[in-house]
Amino acid sequence: MSVIALAELAAELDDGVVVTDPDILASYRQDRAADPSAGTPLAVVRPTRTEEVQTVLRWASRHRVAVVPRGAGTGLSGGATALDGGIVLSTEKMRDITVDPVTRTAVVQPGLLNAEVKKVVAEHGLWYPPDPSSYEICSIGGNIATNAGGLCCVKYGVTTDYVLGLQVVLADGTAVR
Repeated sequence: MSVIALAELAAELDDGVVVTDPDILASYRQDRAADPSAGTPLAVVRPTRTEEVQTVLRWASRHRVAVVPRGAGTGLSGGATALDGGIVLSTEKMRDITVDPVTRTAVVQPGLLNAEVKKVVAEHGLWYPPDPSSYEICSIGGNIATNAGGLCCVKYGVTTDYVLGLQVVLADGTAVR
């Protein structure tokens, strides 16, 4: 992958979204599974909006670059293990939440931590039951990806029992609901 192609991606996104600092890249190589085969990514991309995710995936598709999504990096399943020359797409800066207490629903971006979701919905008299042991530091996006549960799941269900819909971005950059 050429430096020019990566510069093209950076030019299409807001300043600071594309990170190539070797020290930062090293910290995004793997999640807590500590996979010894983790590669070194070409870049870490930290979007804040769906449109930026679309831009990244269109670019990656065009240049045939692998993309590994990453939430908070707390997973133990190796789902956020970087590939050599790939992109780590971190959702950590996608942190918006909107709560509708009338319909008892919340629209949550994937980078919000589980504990933050619990706190915000509680302010509206609601409760979000899934409570993995890492709930204070794990992200909702990662919880959805792994169908996280916790002690409350025996009675109240796991993460997917609380997901009514998703907006996802496909490999070609198309956003679907």
